[in-house]
Amino acid sequence: MSLGDELTTPPADVRRKQALGQILEMLERKGIDPAEIGSVKRVSLYQSLTKNKDGEAETHDLTAIQFSPAFETGPEWPVIQPGPAIKLPARKTQVKPDAAWQTCVVLPDMQIGYYRDATDTLQPTHDEQAISVALQIVKAVKPAMVVMVGDNLDAPEFGKYRLTPAFQRTMQAAIDRATTLCAEVRDVAPDAEIVWLAGNHEERLPNYLLDNASAAFGLRRGNVPDSWPVLSIPYLCRMDEYGVDYRSGYPAGHVWINQRLRVIHGDKVASGGSTAHKYLATEKTSVIYGHIHRREWAERTREDWDGAKTVMAASPGCLARIDGVVPSTKQGTDLDGRPLKRTEDWQSGCAVVTYEPGDGRFVYEQVAIHDGWAQYRGKDYYGG
Repeated sequence: MSLGDELTTPPADVRRKQALGQILEMLERKGIDPAEIGSVKRVSLYQSLTKNKDGEAETHDLTAIQFSPAFETGPEWPVIQPGPAIKLPARKTQVKPDAAWQTCVVLPDMQIGYYRDATDTLQPTHDEQAISVALQIVKAVKPAMVVMVGDNLDAPEFGKYRLTPAFQRTMQAAIDRATTLCAEVRDVAPDAEIVWLAGNHEERLPNYLLDNASAAFGLRRGNVPDSWPVLSIPYLCRMDEYGVDYRSGYPAGHVWINQRLRVIHGDKVASGGSTAHKYLATEKTSVIYGHIHRREWAERTREDWDGAKTVMAASPGCLARIDGVVPSTKQGTDLDGRPLKRTEDWQSGCAVVTYEPGDGRFVYEQVAIHDGWAQYRGKDYYGG
């Protein structure tokens, strides 16, 4: 990038100072912010002869500046990187014979994310105590399957809503925590099938790229066409390293526990505990859903060709904080943009499903978590 402009000849004793001032004036005339200049590569001084209106020769001192823009060397802040590499103990997968009954643990919306408090310390929007309780239950029941229903990352920086400074530049910390979560789930369920469904919050990242940096959408490592795009949740969270099956495509993504029960993130919201009834009005099979952060459970029994058929719709709640720090339409902030605590109509919990594979029966168990404590099958679990 080069530009040139005329500089008048200043007195010798102030030439350098005035030249700098005139360079700044030149940049202003050209509409260039000095902060946008990365480095000055060359400054050239030369003279030009012209004739005035009387035909007399006049000498003009000229200056040309060649510089590079600041963005040539990349952004000043750290670009989002994959989460930390976590080495798990060596394990040997055990091939178990088909059992009559198997177990699945359903982990609902975690909203993993952070904001900075008054001391600039990162505070989580996910509930670490509730997540700890849920992981202990996973370890205790030794499931064949673990399903995370989506919105496990909050990703407010890529959302469409106004974002206060307290939540800015926190995505890397969230990626790191979500990566650690994948390792933790694999550690407590070494032989399980682990599925992470994309929710509307996970879809914020690809949507942001499409709207603001479409050239970066879908980019992969060189000569690895079957890998995840490098700016995608499964790549950044190293899901392949921990055997986590990522199901993209919200709201279409789903996983069947058996032929009578499937898990979705969900896209329906109703007040007063009636979201379950919206699903019962449209679903032909039983469904476990997330998205609403509330514990709900409803059933309907209808006549079928071979007799009565009961269909269930249930939400396990959430593993996010329920005290108002998760960005939402009901959240309030102080004058520095930090969230103010306000109780949401949300409930913490997870679910355990015991099921027969194939077209078999299932038993749904709701596990309520209160302030980092739950009781399941006669045993107390405390977050730690």
